[in-house]
Parts: sequence; structure tokens; C-alpha cells
Amino acid sequence: IRINNVTVGAPGNILCITGMEGSGKTNYLGGLISGVLRATGDMIDTLGTEVKNNPQGKAVIVYDTEQSEDQLYKNLSFILKRANLEQPPKWFKAYCLVGMSRKERLQVIFQSMDRFYYEHNGIHMMVIDGIADLISAVNDEGQSVELVDELFRLAGIYKTVAVCVLHLSPSGMKLRGHLGSEIQRKAAGILSVEKDENNNISVVKALKVRDGSPLDVPLIQFGWDKELNRHIYLGEKSKEEKETRKLEDLD
Repeated sequence: IRINNVTVGAPGNILCITGMEGSGKTNYLGGLISGVLRATGDMIDTLGTEVKNNPQGKAVIVYDTEQSEDQLYKNLSFILKRANLEQPPKWFKAYCLVGMSRKERLQVIFQSMDRFYYEHNGIHMMVIDGIADLISAVNDEGQSVELVDELFRLAGIYKTVAVCVLHLSPSGMKLRGHLGSEIQRKAAGILSVEKDENNNISVVKALKVRDGSPLDVPLIQFGWDKELNRHIYLGEKSKEEKETRKLEDLD
């Protein structure tokens, strides 16, 4: 997964997508998943992000801990439409974990990853939309360290990129709790999705990239298109706004 030739997500690593409630995290995530599902050579709108597709047919697994089955189905319908597909490929799996206990959710993740790794000769990408709902408290240091270590271990064992979604703290300044601090340390890439209230579009910016500087990653924008009935890429923010960002980050 790359933006402007800067790698933000790669096999064996964690990519975290963060932001406040309603900022567009799930919509951006949908763009990434569509990029994985698309057929080789098929050019689609992946919301300004370059995503390697899956010609080998390895497993792609999505776990959702936050939204209802109906909402997940609706989201997946948009993802398939963006990827120019009528039916999901056999190697694409999606699970709604809302009705399970936190302990059961982790067991489902471990067992299904092991199963699909052997069924499809590998795992191309795994996604956890709502990683905070896998532990009882985001401020529990022991649980947070254990969960992120386990996620990092799974990414390494299965040679896959683990994409997780975590809300920002209420202040909007940092990732939530001890869990956020641990992800900040271990993740190879962290992308923040923010809502620009002036024009009601979402802006994606890099908070961390392991290979290079976050300032090398442009601020990319996406928003809702009524005619197409989906979110579309709206280009990069202006050079002046990039310079402002550099000054703010220096402060």
C-alpha cells in the first residue's frame, strides 16, 4: 500500500488508520479493499492510494467489530461496486463480530486466519475495523501490549499486511489509550483521516511511515459524488497547505 511512492503498508507489518468519529475512516478503508479485489490491469479509484491487487488469489479477510451485519453488507456492496465486481471472489472473507464476546472475537480471528492461510495458499491482507473492541479497555497496558504483539506476530507468520482501524482520543491529538501508544510504536504506517468542515471532504495525512518521512506523503482528499453515488478521489491539497502542515508539525 503506497501513497506517492511512499510505502505505508507492507507484508509483515501493521498499518493503522485513525481519525475521529465520522471522519471517513471506513470509506477510505473500503477504497483500499477495492484495490485488492480488482482484477489485474483494471484501473479503479482507490481514493489516491496505490494498492497491490491479489492475482494469486490469497485470502483477504475483513473483521468488523463495530457495525451491524446490515451495515457491513452495505459497505461491502459499495466495495464490490468500486472494484467492478458483481460477486465477491471466493478468497474474500468478511466477518461481523459484533455479537461475540471479546474473547470469542480473538479466537475467531486466530482460527480463521490459520484456516484460510492453508485453504488459499497465503493471506494477502487482513483488516480489523475496530481493533479497540478486541480488549476490555484501551487503557489496560497489559492487554494492549499483548494484543499488538499478537497482531504483529500474525502479520509476520502469515507474511501479510495487518490493517487496523482505531479512533483518536477525544482530544483529537493522539491515538486512544495505551492501545494507541502501543500501535504508535509498532505500526509501520499510521494514516489519519480528518474531516475538512469548510467543504465537507475528508483529508488523509500520514502520521508515521517507517521508510521515509510523513512529510513526503501528500495530503490526499476524497469526498462524496452524488452522480456516481460513491466517494471519489479529489486530488492532493495545495502546496501552500502542505507548507502550513510542515510548520504545524515543527511546532
